[in-house]
Amino acid sequence: MSAATPRPPLTVLLATPRGFCAGVDRAIQIVERAIEKYGAPVYVRHEIVHNRHVVERLKRLGAVFVEELEECPPDRPVVFSAHGVPKAVPAEAKTRKMLYLDATCPLVSKVHVEAGRHFDAGREIVLIGHAGHPEVVGTMGQLPEDAVTLVETVADAEAFTPRDPARVAFVTQTTLSVDDTAAIVEALRRRFPAVAAPHKDDICYATTNRQEAVKAVAAHADVLLVLGSANSSNSVRLVEVARRAGAARAHLIEDAAALDLAWLDGAAVVGVTAGASAPEVLVQGVIDRLGEAFDIDVDEVDAPRETVSFKLPRALTG
Repeated sequence: MSAATPRPPLTVLLATPRGFCAGVDRAIQIVERAIEKYGAPVYVRHEIVHNRHVVERLKRLGAVFVEELEECPPDRPVVFSAHGVPKAVPAEAKTRKMLYLDATCPLVSKVHVEAGRHFDAGREIVLIGHAGHPEVVGTMGQLPEDAVTLVETVADAEAFTPRDPARVAFVTQTTLSVDDTAAIVEALRRRFPAVAAPHKDDICYATTNRQEAVKAVAAHADVLLVLGSANSSNSVRLVEVARRAGAARAHLIEDAAALDLAWLDGAAVVGVTAGASAPEVLVQGVIDRLGEAFDIDVDEVDAPRETVSFKLPRALTG
């Protein structure tokens, strides 16, 4: 009987931090607690976070996902997603006397407050973000229709023509590429030296930290795998950041089943990370799959741990 073919060696570098951020963790807990307190079904307007596995698990617990309030019965609770909603949505819920719970990430709410302050101060607002993303829709929906101009690229920033160049402010989507956003901000500041900026970067700590962690891993990896869904902005950005940092073979995958082992041909080191809405169980699934095909040595890249946490709504803690 011949000996089994030895598995080729493979070093797996785990990026730290990775996976769930405090805003995602809070949003998921709000849905779980609402189901515990009020029973099923609990309705959720839009995907609570952009991850298929998270959404499917919550469906099994009793969550029903809809796109608009008109799809919700008035006698059941409804949760607003972590991405935030236009002001018209809670206003409609109040009119219909619905019980609603707002799972908007506090760091997104901070951007809403900033935009409101700029508007009250008479400034024209530039929102740096991606058209159609729920967070952008929610932020633009905080103010009258002509109060906010969406800018997606440096070219957009160069073409933007304000009513008064001396009264301009900018805010940003929280899940953007740090480097791309810096280039857009530089263009705005060059054109409008008096532009009002956020007191603290709008791109959230979790997005920034995960991008920095990917840069550290990409420098040493032949292949880099990002766990996350295709509609997750922060996950897509991680792939872009990885490629720019030297990991030309960077791939976004939903889970271990989506991993094509042919991608690893000739690779000695593979980096693994997860977007802020991707659960750690998906990372473990990829490690397990790699362990079936390779003799793996797992090395977690050392970095400071995140300690941020956000409180749940009082309605769920009383």
